[in-house]
Amino acid sequence: MIVGPVTTARHPVTARVAGRTAGRAADRGSGSVLAVALLGAIVALTVLLLPVLGLLVVAGQLRTAADATALAAADTASGLLPGVPCESAQRTATLNAVELSGCEVDGLIATVTTTRVAAGFLLSARARAGPPPAEPAEPAEPAVVDSG
Repeated sequence: MIVGPVTTARHPVTARVAGRTAGRAADRGSGSVLAVALLGAIVALTVLLLPVLGLLVVAGQLRTAADATALAAADTASGLLPGVPCESAQRTATLNAVELSGCEVDGLIATVTTTRVAAGFLLSARARAGPPPAEPAEPAEPAVVDSG
């Protein structure tokens, strides 16, 4: 029997596995950091886009108010409603919480411009209302008579 100091030799495969485990220990929690960073980016993007999306809603409401205002002016110009066309347009604009910034009446056609301030931006919409344009009458085609 050989008596001597006992030494432990590491097997090369065991050393590589131990090295990988040590490297992984340094990476522990990096997935959590990545998840938090991704969540922060999503929240920041949402915070930036919400006002823009709100402006789209306000712009749609402004276009609808401009249409209603133009219809009120055109109905008054045609005699369907009593009064002065641009005054009717002003009342309709006030009821729709917009400002009437322009009103033109040409015969039965009313063209209005409405504005509204939202989030520090001045938004504007223009609408036209009135009877459809008159189409030229097409000449009647001669009737074909079959004498057969």
